[in-house]
Amino acid sequence: MEYRQLGRTGVKVSPLVLGCMNFGGRTAEAEANDIIERALEAGINFIDTANVYGHEPDNFQIGRGRSEEIVGKTLKQMGRRHNVVLATKAYFPMSDDPNALGSSRRLLIEQCEASLYRLQTDHIDLYQLHHPSNDIPIDETLRALDDLVRAGKVRYIGTSSFAAWQVIESLWVSKEYRLNRFVCEQPAYNLLDRRLEREFVPMAQTYDIAIIPWSPTAGGFLSGAYQRGRIPPDESRFDVFWKSAATRHFTDAAFDVLELVETLSNEKGCTSYQIALAWCMNQPGITSPIIGPRTVEHLQSALQAIAVHISAEDYQRIDVVAPPGRAVVPYYGYDGMAWVTWGPHKYRW
Repeated sequence: MEYRQLGRTGVKVSPLVLGCMNFGGRTAEAEANDIIERALEAGINFIDTANVYGHEPDNFQIGRGRSEEIVGKTLKQMGRRHNVVLATKAYFPMSDDPNALGSSRRLLIEQCEASLYRLQTDHIDLYQLHHPSNDIPIDETLRALDDLVRAGKVRYIGTSSFAAWQVIESLWVSKEYRLNRFVCEQPAYNLLDRRLEREFVPMAQTYDIAIIPWSPTAGGFLSGAYQRGRIPPDESRFDVFWKSAATRHFTDAAFDVLELVETLSNEKGCTSYQIALAWCMNQPGITSPIIGPRTVEHLQSALQAIAVHISAEDYQRIDVVAPPGRAVVPYYGYDGMAWVTWGPHKYRW
């Protein structure tokens, strides 16, 4: 496996990130253990989770924290913690407390300690803000994260779902106050939404910001499991987890993209999922896409995407139905996801 540099850090990471959002929720602990073990055996050394992951698919209140617990337990049992670049996130609420949402100093220090306990480790390699907070000054957030780095509890810091201007603002604040800076961003990026290419990718390349996209196959839409004019299959992500998002995904333009992906997969003897993942993995400025396998079979399919070659002609064909810098279905940015209510809080997911 060919490893890549995580931004300007010098840390080498695998071309795929093992995302653990399903663990403890849609994926039971035993299978999650198998997925982690097989991923590490295959050479993946980058694992991403979050404090809120592990909740029940239809109830965000139940199970938060289970993913971190499973990851921490498995790595300890395997004796592989030292081989892994372990990433987690904080922002979304772990309780109904009015101070349980955001990126305040109080919350981040509290949640970092809680994540360390669940992960059974003395440090987090990459601690990320799960969402921007426009009501909390970024200097307060960065000061808290800088203190965690200086205390040895965090090695590097990053963001998720930040706009280009928000990352640039944070870099200016870090320089102004001599604080540790963000080294990576975790945005939505896939064939259905390429708006990241307009400003964020050039900015990231200029300032050595690693990009680790979430949903590189559009929530599995590009896997070929969905068909034009038919309802989502039972137990699929759009049936269970993203049910409210199915309508805006299942458009003629989206299925035009999917049909080309399926054509390319037939030509290359691989799956549609592998084509979509390979495309994302090899786009300019992209470090490592995040996969979110629910089963061992999903993991094995993702690993095979590393060997898929997409030619210059393939890219040209793709650009016709999925134009560069444009969105067929919105993911990236504040218009990307529907409003979700969680306890007393309301935010975009």
